[in-house]
Amino acid sequence: MTQEEACAALGVRKQTLYAYVSRGQIEVRWDPDHISRKLYRASDISMLMKKRDLGRARKNIAASTMAWGEPIINTHISTIVRGRLYYRGKDAIQLAATATLEETAQLLWDSAERPRFPASQPVRLEGSARARAFAAMSMAAAEGGSVHAPDVERMHEDAAGLVGRLASAFVGLDSDEGPLHLRIARAWRAEPHAELLRRTLVLLADQELTSSAFAARVAASTGASLGACMLAGLAAFSGPLHGDAIARVHALIDDARHSGAAQTVRRRLADNEPLPGFGHELYPQGDPRAACLLSMLAPSRTTSELIACVDSLTGMQPTIDIAFAALVEQCELQRDAAFALFAIARSVGWAAHSIEQMTSGSLLRPRAHYNGPAVAEEDDLEA
Repeated sequence: MTQEEACAALGVRKQTLYAYVSRGQIEVRWDPDHISRKLYRASDISMLMKKRDLGRARKNIAASTMAWGEPIINTHISTIVRGRLYYRGKDAIQLAATATLEETAQLLWDSAERPRFPASQPVRLEGSARARAFAAMSMAAAEGGSVHAPDVERMHEDAAGLVGRLASAFVGLDSDEGPLHLRIARAWRAEPHAELLRRTLVLLADQELTSSAFAARVAASTGASLGACMLAGLAAFSGPLHGDAIARVHALIDDARHSGAAQTVRRRLADNEPLPGFGHELYPQGDPRAACLLSMLAPSRTTSELIACVDSLTGMQPTIDIAFAALVEQCELQRDAAFALFAIARSVGWAAHSIEQMTSGSLLRPRAHYNGPAVAEEDDLEA
């Protein structure tokens, strides 16, 4: 949007618009067609308009917090500040340069010892690796007892076992020797790409209060077992708007490969269809995790053209899901490997959130804002 359009949409003066830009709330860039004119990111302006229109009524505040809203749970685990992801105060991008998933778990769990993720015999089940993973977590949920007086050290040990159990179900680990990323690389016969897998696992271990982390915390708040909490996290994670977003990204890349990147993007924009894998509500300047991984990859020609085209036409930057697709291409992995790797990494975060919630001793029980048919009062019933 031009400066005039942005000011009109927000109903503000130029000085206020500049203030939004300086605070990082609106991205601005030079107009490639007019050297002296700047353009303001429409999605950022739209988000500011939505927040303003919600008002400050109590019910609206409550509703808005459930969709990209204000923080509603105190946590020491992770946060996003000025477009950067931090694990307990440490920059996740910098951490991923050298750390293993085991070291990351030790940090996120605030554990005195570095955990080991033991291999376990996968559940014997016909079907996909995803089905085996759900079966493994279901068994863990059924076997685990409720938590009344949390023993943090014991929970760290149980969490490590559950991460190993999930990884074994997805990948089929061959042994307990070595860090998890090397064992996954061996199982997938992708040893030359072990460093990429290590960095990916660390980058995806947690991300503030995601839907799956919240689901795990809700289960934990009731006193459910750690296995049940992990199952709740996995269930929420499996949706196409969360952990399975990679499937929609693959479909977009396939479309671009068949019809051309420019034609695919322009058609979707004209039809008001989404561009999965581009633009992230929490990273208005671009997903730093994606930038980190893509800097280490050589995306296919189609993926590269798609990234350039979306940037040119919308200014939206790739999310971690695009980087995941490029990783699968470069490592020559099965497409479902992306979901497996993401879930294994994020299980460390689910455990961290579950343990933190258990030790807090508080029950998560939001209230609903009822807007259904009018409720008959007692006096009306008597009449």
